[in-house]
Amino acid sequence: MAGLPDDIRDACATLFDVRPLETAMRSLVGSRPSHKEMIEEALRNPALKDRPELAAGLWLYVDDLERSHAISQGIDSATGSFWHGIMHRREGDFSNSRYWMRRAAGHPLLEVLQPDALVDAVALSNGRNLPELVERQRAEWKAVFEWCAGGK
Repeated sequence: MAGLPDDIRDACATLFDVRPLETAMRSLVGSRPSHKEMIEEALRNPALKDRPELAAGLWLYVDDLERSHAISQGIDSATGSFWHGIMHRREGDFSNSRYWMRRAAGHPLLEVLQPDALVDAVALSNGRNLPELVERQRAEWKAVFEWCAGGK
C-alpha cells in the first residue's frame, strides 16, 4: 500500500502479498479468521510493536473480530473508538457500532468516511455482501490504517 511509511509497509509485506486489499474483508458481517500466524509474525516487527491501533486494524483485515475487539476496546482514543465501531459493524451489532462511532467524535476521518452511513447501508443489505459496500469497507479500512501508521 503506497500510503504507508516504508517500515510499516515492510512489516506487513508478506500479509499484503498473500492477501491483497482487493481480496481482504470479503464479508460485511461475520468472521472467518485467516492468516492469523502472519499477523502474529508482523506484530513482532519493531515497526508495529506497541502500536495497538495498527494491531486492531490488522486483526480486522484478516477477519479476526475477537482479537480486534480485545485490542480496540483498550484504546482510549477516538481512533480506538473508530476501530471498535468498525468491528461491531462487522459482527452485525449495528446499534453498538453507532455508539462507538459517536465516541469517535472529533476523529479527522469521520467526516470524510461517513461511517454511520456505511453502518446503515450494511444493516439494510440484509446479509448480502454487495460489492459496492465491500469496496467501501476496504477503502475505510485502508484510510484508517494509513492514518494510524502516519501515512495520512
